[in-house]
Order: sequence, then structure tokens, then C-alpha cells
Amino acid sequence: MTSGQATAPSQAPGPGTGQGQGQGPCTEPESAPTPGPESGSESGSEPIVGAAGPGTPPADPGAAPTGPGASSAAPDTALKASGTSSADPGTGRDAILRAARRAFTQRPYADVTIRGIAADAGVSPSLVVKHFGRKKELFNTVADFGPAAAELLAAPLGTLGRHMVLTLVSRRREKQSDPLLRVVFSLGNRDERSLLRDRFHEQVTDALTARLHGPEAALRAELIAGHLLGLGATLSLHRDGAGARATPEHIADLYAPALQALITGRAADGTGPGR
Repeated sequence: MTSGQATAPSQAPGPGTGQGQGQGPCTEPESAPTPGPESGSESGSEPIVGAAGPGTPPADPGAAPTGPGASSAAPDTALKASGTSSADPGTGRDAILRAARRAFTQRPYADVTIRGIAADAGVSPSLVVKHFGRKKELFNTVADFGPAAAELLAAPLGTLGRHMVLTLVSRRREKQSDPLLRVVFSLGNRDERSLLRDRFHEQVTDALTARLHGPEAALRAELIAGHLLGLGATLSLHRDGAGARATPEHIADLYAPALQALITGRAADGTGPGR
């Protein structure tokens, strides 16, 4: 299943030029992004780190635990040192994408530079451009939830709830990050970051609505999306807790029934309109 193409936000770019330091292929364009065909794909996701400003969620909501008692700082520290992960040995692509998501979700578009993203990822600016293109294309990749939505929705309706939980938990552990949680940083923002919110609606919530049968499909889709975001936030908040030690299958045993009830439109006791 493929997700729809997003439309351009109506707001004008915020103040600032967003230019990088120096010259050459790492220099950013001065204009804010206008969504078009997406550059790159969603490979990995972001452990969002750094100090959060007033009214923003706690720092590092996207990083996933790597095992029982794992240090929350260890995966990010290692990635910054090497610029690679187990998912992209020798390329630095996933590390760049994580760094870009940290930058674009926490700071206004105009304040983000290719050089800053490269430094955070532990790679050269030219490598960022090689993998993702200029700043506008990299931002469009960060704002793209389509590949994550395709993974989450790739199951029959009868087993979709369990599939969603297993996919989200497994991907967090394999990629050391959450595929959806960065949208939380778009809440309340009226700059270019609001594009993340628009894309999430179109590529995740609306795609899910289209798959559901029965009454109030849009409401049920929104509640399902909320469950998925809540699961990711909880696993991040308690990254060394019981959830880090539980298997994805056991988490699905406990969490998926509530999702499946919303998918089918029936409560666990069989009541409700359903289909």
C-alpha cells in the first residue's frame, strides 16, 4: 500500500536564511522546503536528544532500548563516533537521518545547517549531500512517514493490531529509534515543522482510515494512531524498565487487543457495530 502525496503548507518561511557555514556542496538553499517528490526513504528513525525548550516534550523520546539495562546514551554516542549503525554499515545513512530528525524537529528550519547535521552524525557534509541532497530534500525525507505507514499497515485487518505492535517494537529495537514519534515535536509549531503534522495525517491517519470498515472510521483511526504514539512514548520513557525486558510478542499480547478492537469497531466482549 502506498500513501498519498502531501501538499505544500500555506505558511511562509520563517525568518533567517538557513545557510550553512562555508561554501561548496554543503551550502543550504535560502528558501523553506516545498514538498514535492520525496528524496530518499525512511531508513531508521530518530533518537531525539538535546535540551527541550519550554512546552516541548522531554528530550530523547524517540530512542529505543537495545536490551535489558541498556544505557540510553550508548547507541547515540556510538553512532556519533562512527557515523554508522548495524543497519547501514560503512555508509552513515541512518546516522545522518537520525541527526537530521533531531535538528529539524527541535529547531526552526532556518536554523538548521547541513554542516551541523553532518557534525552530529559524525560524517562529512558532502556525504550528507550524497545520500540526501540539499537541505530541502533532506527535510522532505524527515517529514515523510510513508514508508513507516506502509510497514505498519502491511497486514490483513483481522491481525492488523498485533502486526502494528510487533512492527513498532521490533523496529525500535533494530533501528534504535521510533518510526512515528517525531511528529510529537510538530505540535504547537507554526513554522515548517508543521509539515510533519500534515504528512502524519495524510500518510498515517488517513491511510488507516481508508482501510477501516464500519462507522466512525476516521475517529477510530485517530485513536489507533494515538495508541501507537503512546506505546512509543512509554517505551522511551521507561527505556530501562519492564518493557525493555519483554519480548515484542509479549508486549503485543497485552497491547494489541485494544488496537484490534478499534480496528474492527468491536469491544473485547464482542459488542459494538463491527462489520
